[in-house]
Amino acid sequence: MATPDTPYRVHWMTGQFCERGREWLYRRTIRSRVRIESRLALSVSATIFAMFAISDYNYLGPTRAFYLLIAMRTLAVGSCLLLAFAIGRWGGYTRNVWLHALPLWVMATGIILIIPLRPETLATQLVAVVVAIMAFYLLIPNLLTVVAAASLYLSIGFLTTAALAAELDAVATLRLALLLIMANLVGFFALLRVESLQRKQFAPLHQERDHTRRLLREVAHRQSLEAQLRGLAERDALTGLANRRHFMMRAQALLQDARDGQAPFTLCMLDVDHFKTINDTWGHSHGDRVLTAIAHACQQSLRPQDVIGRFGGEEFVVALPDTRLDEARAIAERLRSKIATLTLEGATHEPPLTITIGISAAHAEETDLDALIRRADQALYVGKRTGRNRVELSHEEVAED
Repeated sequence: MATPDTPYRVHWMTGQFCERGREWLYRRTIRSRVRIESRLALSVSATIFAMFAISDYNYLGPTRAFYLLIAMRTLAVGSCLLLAFAIGRWGGYTRNVWLHALPLWVMATGIILIIPLRPETLATQLVAVVVAIMAFYLLIPNLLTVVAAASLYLSIGFLTTAALAAELDAVATLRLALLLIMANLVGFFALLRVESLQRKQFAPLHQERDHTRRLLREVAHRQSLEAQLRGLAERDALTGLANRRHFMMRAQALLQDARDGQAPFTLCMLDVDHFKTINDTWGHSHGDRVLTAIAHACQQSLRPQDVIGRFGGEEFVVALPDTRLDEARAIAERLRSKIATLTLEGATHEPPLTITIGISAAHAEETDLDALIRRADQALYVGKRTGRNRVELSHEEVAED
């Protein structure tokens, strides 16, 4: 099988690519064109072959020889039309090369059979044979090897039949042979040139397509790598949540949108209770599973517009756009209750997993995300000091209430 870097070499005798893979690809590329052109050429050739029945009647009249010629022409024309239909459905050189060869052999046989029935028209039949040879090579699309074999069969068969039926002497037979050889040579080298030129034109176009496909694959690969790098830069490796940097960027944009639209904005800080004890008792790998389970539970409980990130260690932070303080408290209580029901395979917790949540709300015209986080963090530590497993509002929000 040829590789993209293999040279496009064309065989000097067949006009085909030396590499089988390239030749198959070329044939597959021209398949639809070959089907259309072959069907049209065979239909025209069969029609012309049938029209010579008028000449047969003028020479023979309603004789037995005439009816034999009519039967032969009908069979040949019918076979060619049937094969034209088959080529239109299944042809194309890629696999069914024999399907394209059959019409040539059928027409060649029909031409050869005319000689014993009309030996007195040998000169006319000779012209017809030369025209048929040229048609084989240049009119009916086919591979050079297939055409050469069919043309040799027609030439040898015609020469043999003519010598026997018309009782030609040696000199006349030699002249006839030289004429047929000349016709075959002209047709052969004409088709060889066409086949070679077509493949040489195909080669640079296909090379360009190869290079384009490889370039597109390279671009897609680089885009995939960039997406992976962005994911690594934006996501926490353990939980899959937004990392601190990415969360800050998204939350700041949401806070600015809230201020522009005069909409409420709240922020929650979450911390896993007694996480050091969990790590010391069951190990850090189990602690990692706890963090992953909590992150997954939070993602399931939050709304699509909410943004959650891992802030560091066992701390998580949630931005709640377009959310009032009472709504944020209800969301936080839902998160706290859901975490309390979590169970991890392989271990039980006494007491169960719990989290403490601190909430702060953005003031009118406030755009300082860091200040909002500090207030939520202060509320979180108040909740820690007053018993854990609770939701705590920042003092400023309590005072406003």
